[in-house]
Amino acid sequence: EHDVILVLDDYHLVDDLDVGRGMAFLLQHLPAQVHVVLSTRADPDLPLARWRVRGELVEIRAADLRFTSDEAAAYLNEATGLRLTPGDVEVLEERTEGWIAALQLAAISLQGRDDVSSFIARFAGNDRYLVDYLVEEVLTHQSEPVREFLLHSAVLDRLTGPICDVVVGRADSREML
Repeated sequence: EHDVILVLDDYHLVDDLDVGRGMAFLLQHLPAQVHVVLSTRADPDLPLARWRVRGELVEIRAADLRFTSDEAAAYLNEATGLRLTPGDVEVLEERTEGWIAALQLAAISLQGRDDVSSFIARFAGNDRYLVDYLVEEVLTHQSEPVREFLLHSAVLDRLTGPICDVVVGRADSREML
């Protein structure tokens, strides 16, 4: 009689059709008090459109997780005590696209700096804390083919399927991207 929440993280790693069909069956036959939270980097092969139309689906997309400019300013100036200018906040919010992990790493990188504005102007994702985070939390969790693709396509300023196909030497770069 109490609500139960089942959380399935990294659902994008499921690559078995039988698992997908079983999950769809399970989700369509759950009791009303059972709720499922799927955390995934890609839309799963489930009848999302049907559930969306029926009002049975709540979606939190990437854009919903990003900080707005006001939220970024509040975090950087109030939570971390950095006291940045509106221009500096705008640059950081733009460069991090409002992602809290990147804003946190930027805030850590700014601690104790004399010329904050200069550092922010140069902040481009190659800061040590940001690189450490990306390696530990992102790259190590990728499959070998994805890491190989990232390594070979990293020389490009702009990523498109056809360009990556040529540089990486494969025919499915669009799908990989």
